[in-house]
Amino acid sequence: MQLEQRINAFVTLGQFLGQFTSNESVKNINILHNEVFYDKMLMQLELAKNHNGWFTSDNLFFACKSWSEVLSNENIKQWVKKYNLAEIKPKVIGIIMAGNIPLVGLHDFLSVLITGNKVLVKLSTKDKQLLPFLANYLVNVEPDFEELIEFTEGKLINFDAIIATGSNNTARYFDYYFGKYPHIIRKNRNSLAILTGNETPQQMAALSDDIFRYFGLGCRNVSKIFIPKDYDMDLFFNGIFSWKNIINCNKYINNYDYNKAVYLMSNFALLDNEFLLLKEDTGYSSPISVVFYEVYSDISTIKYRIETDNEFIQCVVSQAGIENEIAFGTTQYPNLWDYADGVDTIEFLLKLS
Repeated sequence: MQLEQRINAFVTLGQFLGQFTSNESVKNINILHNEVFYDKMLMQLELAKNHNGWFTSDNLFFACKSWSEVLSNENIKQWVKKYNLAEIKPKVIGIIMAGNIPLVGLHDFLSVLITGNKVLVKLSTKDKQLLPFLANYLVNVEPDFEELIEFTEGKLINFDAIIATGSNNTARYFDYYFGKYPHIIRKNRNSLAILTGNETPQQMAALSDDIFRYFGLGCRNVSKIFIPKDYDMDLFFNGIFSWKNIINCNKYINNYDYNKAVYLMSNFALLDNEFLLLKEDTGYSSPISVVFYEVYSDISTIKYRIETDNEFIQCVVSQAGIENEIAFGTTQYPNLWDYADGVDTIEFLLKLS
């Protein structure tokens, strides 16, 4: 199968996903194989929602929308143009996927296929409905993919390299079992925001998306903010108010109530707007419904802190001149070339040939 065939198939997948971006999704008769897959996709989205309480309709539609936008012909060609994909000796790449947000492992899956390798997938039990279905759609679009895609529920065997994503605890397990193979093993990472007090209301509202999308479960969600001394916290709380209805989610409010009770019983000082808790803490990984914060006097100390703690940080949201900072509201819109943990997956795969 030629690279152009793979690119065209991915573009078609993006067009297919573009139909499922809201409750008002409308069937497009021009999408390839829609007569077979459209209604079944609606069913798979419903199954995913029923299987995992964190996978709300809103978050599932958002995941489909973001992937439909990124899988354009222009984006995919921009992604692969710097690599030499012409002479690949196909390998079997095992992928152990996380399940914290919908389709979180899709980028690894597509990276293996775009390079002409075979993918052997072990899904998370939390997110096992959508990817096999979309893989089946890809095979119908481009039948040559069939021999390159395999899912397994058992122990991973007969692979040449591994890509595994999990927690710090599971990473130790992955290291033990897969350390002798070429590997990418991802641990916990979190994203942070640096506020100066000069942000616009629009930027603060955008920051709320970075915090609350997917209930804060993704590594690209902002779980920590740095604020300057004497910062007016009303700027922050007014900015995030548009997400007030998140408290109506039972799983979220249970976490909010639990964390609030634990912190209050432990006599921790909290800032609380009745749907989010702010706790002063030096850590990066805050619980659901909680954002940690620290106060700074000199932005240079934060720059040094970020350099020192780089292995724990996924994204930095800021307009303070921090290296590799990204704009407010963009954490959940990564490009195909924005690799998790800064590790170039395509480059890793090419070195195997």
